[in-house]
Amino acid sequence: MLARLLILIYLSFISLGLPDSLLGSAWPAMHVSLGVPVSLAGVLSMIVSCGTVISSLMSARLLHRFGTGLLTAVSVGLTAAALIGFAFSGSFIFLCLLAAPLGLGAGAVDSGLNNFVALHYYARHMNWLHCFWGIGATCGPLIMSFWLERRSNWRAGYLTVGVIQASLFLLLLATLPIWEKASRENNGETGKNAPVIPLKKLLALPGAAMVLLSFFCYCAVELTAGLWGGSYAVMRYGVKAETAAKWTSLFYFGITFGRFLSGIASIRFGNRQLIRAGQILVFAGVMMMILPLPVWKLPAGLCTAGLGCAPIYPSMLQDTPNIFGKSVSQSIMGVQMAFAYIGSTFMPPLFGWIASYTGIAAFPVFLLVFVLGMTICREIVNRSGNRAVTACQNAGGQES
Repeated sequence: MLARLLILIYLSFISLGLPDSLLGSAWPAMHVSLGVPVSLAGVLSMIVSCGTVISSLMSARLLHRFGTGLLTAVSVGLTAAALIGFAFSGSFIFLCLLAAPLGLGAGAVDSGLNNFVALHYYARHMNWLHCFWGIGATCGPLIMSFWLERRSNWRAGYLTVGVIQASLFLLLLATLPIWEKASRENNGETGKNAPVIPLKKLLALPGAAMVLLSFFCYCAVELTAGLWGGSYAVMRYGVKAETAAKWTSLFYFGITFGRFLSGIASIRFGNRQLIRAGQILVFAGVMMMILPLPVWKLPAGLCTAGLGCAPIYPSMLQDTPNIFGKSVSQSIMGVQMAFAYIGSTFMPPLFGWIASYTGIAAFPVFLLVFVLGMTICREIVNRSGNRAVTACQNAGGQES
């Protein structure tokens, strides 16, 4: 039964990745079509991110009430409706209204399915889960570019992805009995039995602050590298824009292919070993960009950093029940996802603001600060032993 569910979960994560990269691909045509400034893409992105943070923080309560299967189906339905709405939108205000359910749907799916996989599957499945997200994130721009080549028809691009999401929504509704059967076979552990721990108590748990900061720092590294890596190559080293774009794609290739490899590696190595190996590779990639080497250091450094990022995020998620205990992993999972989204939302723009004063040369130094911060936080967590598990077990019986 869990094998059947894994297929549904993988499909859900492909669908989770599909919309994530659509806006960036479509916006050059969208803002012209709608007659709005190019800078307003940031407003839409912020609304989506805020919705995602809110639903991540609420995920434990929602999962306790509805279970993982139903919540996943409803969340995918929300994203499908929002994407189809984007296709027919005639104004920027309407897009802003639709961006809220788009973000709300993504956050609940992300935290719920990550916790379910962490509890019921092996580390390799978690790594491959996020590899499937990468497939979705890669296919989104390809679908959009297909339609943009046909009279800049960005609406058809959104409609295509919306129809794909709607099809998955119907599939998830039809397979809800599989979730219920899996719940009975696994003593009800599909979300509804998980106790809901108040945020104040979660933040007070031993190790919680360091865990949350490590997620924040990781996403700051990944999103800043992905957004500004190409600009750094162009503005600092005079590389052509098309070449810089290819070098940036090496970063994402490293993440996607690296997660496939780390899934295999997880059969032999534990989560914490994979996290440390990833941190070493990210550090090496960033140092390549800092050292006075020829320009080949940029694609090599970005690819190495991407390979390093690959195992870190899935392994930190997979390690959550080990750190905090299974009984309250869903509550802390939602908060982890919220901090991850906060890091990915605010740190890349922060670097842009810093670069306006210091210049683009600060890019690898900015990354290095967060790499070191993430590494320090994780090592503190690793040395804290089982204090967090004990504290969580004491808190687990108290529902709010």
